[in-house]
Amino acid sequence: MPGEKDLHYFNEGTAEHAWRWLGAHACKRDGKAGVRFAVWAPNARRVSVVGDFNGWDGNRHVMRPVSSSGVWEAFVPEAHNHDLYKYEITDAGGRLLPLKADPYGRSMQHPPDNASRVMFEEDFRWTDRQWIETRDSGDLLRRPVSIYELHAGSWRRKPEHDNRFLSYLELAEELIPYVLDMGFTHIELMPISEFPFDGSWGYQPIGMFAPSIRFGTPNELKYFINECHRHNIGVLLDWVPGHFPTDSHGLGRFDGSFLYEHEDVRRGFHVEWNTLIYNYGRNEVVSYLLSSANFWIEEFHIDGLRVDAVASMLYLDYSREEGEWLPNEHGGRENLEAIELLRKINSSVYRNHPGIMMIAEESTAWPGVSNPVDQGGLGFGYKWNMGWMNDTLQYMRRDPIHRKYHHHEMTFGILYAWTEKFVLALSHDEVVHGKASLLEKMPGDDWRKFANLRAYYGFMWTQPGKKLLFMGGEFGQRREWDHDTSLDWHLLEHASHRGLLQLVRDLNFLYRHTPALYERDVSPEGFQWVQADSSQLSVFAWLRRGEHDILLAASNMTPECHLYYRIGVPEPGRYRECLNTDAEVYGGSGQGNGGGVWSQAIPWDGQPHSVVVTLPPLATVLFLHAGSR
Repeated sequence: MPGEKDLHYFNEGTAEHAWRWLGAHACKRDGKAGVRFAVWAPNARRVSVVGDFNGWDGNRHVMRPVSSSGVWEAFVPEAHNHDLYKYEITDAGGRLLPLKADPYGRSMQHPPDNASRVMFEEDFRWTDRQWIETRDSGDLLRRPVSIYELHAGSWRRKPEHDNRFLSYLELAEELIPYVLDMGFTHIELMPISEFPFDGSWGYQPIGMFAPSIRFGTPNELKYFINECHRHNIGVLLDWVPGHFPTDSHGLGRFDGSFLYEHEDVRRGFHVEWNTLIYNYGRNEVVSYLLSSANFWIEEFHIDGLRVDAVASMLYLDYSREEGEWLPNEHGGRENLEAIELLRKINSSVYRNHPGIMMIAEESTAWPGVSNPVDQGGLGFGYKWNMGWMNDTLQYMRRDPIHRKYHHHEMTFGILYAWTEKFVLALSHDEVVHGKASLLEKMPGDDWRKFANLRAYYGFMWTQPGKKLLFMGGEFGQRREWDHDTSLDWHLLEHASHRGLLQLVRDLNFLYRHTPALYERDVSPEGFQWVQADSSQLSVFAWLRRGEHDILLAASNMTPECHLYYRIGVPEPGRYRECLNTDAEVYGGSGQGNGGGVWSQAIPWDGQPHSVVVTLPPLATVLFLHAGSR
């Protein structure tokens, strides 16, 4: 039974751990073992729990209300672990509703079936204490973060077994060695909170406390995460507090009333996605979402949440025409209740787990998304840089002959680079719905497509901000992502695709071992344009500075090789060519700088010294200052 404080915090909208007493839990009463069920349905006339243990008969286990909290409770000695169950609810007018899944259920049936499943918390021996302590004690802003985003259902499949998904255990066996070999620091899983429709990719969840049974049991997911941590790989999870589907077994009209969703369709229905929007002004709904965020971090040791569709939460007129939205109390378009919810969630998880990452997918210029709450911000740790992604991809899609007229598309992002703490993200959203894969966005013949993409990756990995790449981008997936099939791993039979894979691997390892590329990510002192206006030649040159190292980067976005090209540098000495995207090993033409160049005492580009380099065609070249000897 919940205590008075539990109920008080829940009704107050401050419960951080409501899953510990709501839902289905093993317990004993009067010496009898069984299951205690608890559900919030404040406007119901009657609630019963039905399931395998009572023949789905609503007269067998009628629940009782717990004080005036709106919570109903029942102890069922006949119930056992793994039993299926739902709630049979009669609304205030006496109408019997469709059977409802448990909002706090810890497991569900495999879709399209949709009953909740009793899932006792089983002992799991975590061995990641050192990882957690290291994570929570350091400053992640000064560490390298390179994220591999993936859809668990289509990274790889088992064609010999009816093209089925990999399980959590198989992902541990196959994905972890791959990510280790590729040098990524984190894995980001697209949503695995239970969801009814595969085609939503998980972005229309119903089980906000249930890892999808598609891939295995909760303990098997814990094993996967523990193994990631054992190999020093962080695990991030896409989390969706912005909306939920209208499926009859879900949260919609849960007790016959508008309970989880807002009553007014101008706030409670998402016209673009045909989904329902949470009522962020209802305290118990706040407790539900606040508890879900903490649940994944505490129960599954998740290292952070990427919060989906934040802009849709912040703006009351999101995807709505004039007259289709309801202003706030001040007449504005800001969703004040959603803002308060996001601040509350971020404050809670960072207070309890200071080393995690809360990342906002926020596509507008909302100020202070990653600023602390006490400074007026939303309290996220990071924000996806959607503007940078849109501008630079637009530039890269252009034929090189036209790029000189759009030079600013590659440089504009630096003007606001330190207004937020950014993640540079090339996500799944950029390779679906007719947008083409990253490789096929690039202009020209096949050689130029690969050269363009290699140059772009070299540019991205050396710009300020953490990195994220969606699966398939590392080896040049040609077709758009399809959630129903595996990535096209057979492409690695071709040298051009293997070369791109090798480049991403080398970029990750260079990034992780070069403090200049991450140490001052959120400080203007860590970046300096050397040549930002060489539009006629489509050349960009810049410096990255750590506390003790300097890296010079230059991109040539034309198919012409620039020989004897002078670039200013701040320090005398040798500049070692540490990576060249035109190298033959990556599939390039092999033009370069013989391992490095020496500076000359010739001022250039506002710098006291300069180097003369070869800039290969459609390439990014990186030089690490190696000292004066």
